[in-house]
Amino acid sequence: MFKYTKTTLQKIETIFEELDYKVRYERGSFKSGYCLVENRNIAVVNKFFDIEGRINVLLEILSDFEAIDETTFTEKTLEFYKKIMKTLDKKEKDNEEVKTEIVEEEITGAKEEETTESE
Repeated sequence: MFKYTKTTLQKIETIFEELDYKVRYERGSFKSGYCLVENRNIAVVNKFFDIEGRINVLLEILSDFEAIDETTFTEKTLEFYKKIMKTLDKKEKDNEEVKTEIVEEEITGAKEEETTESE
């Protein structure tokens, strides 16, 4: 896990720099909190977000990238990138498990209602 600090934000911004993306914080009406400028490798993030919001948005963008060439990273950045991706994968798996449990509970509840109604 990582902490939501200015240092973490700077490390994530470094990942973007090494991927040749420029991160800009600007005002705008972004429904998702960010905008990727087509064909220009620019990520525009809502400037009114706090550090945690900025980190979450940048991580969301990173996780949406199709293929990332890890050879462009410095050794230090690559280590941090792998740590971040591992954390994101764990969160995604946890979310999937919770969704599965909810669906199973809904199915079980629906079956119990059907049984009660038919009696």
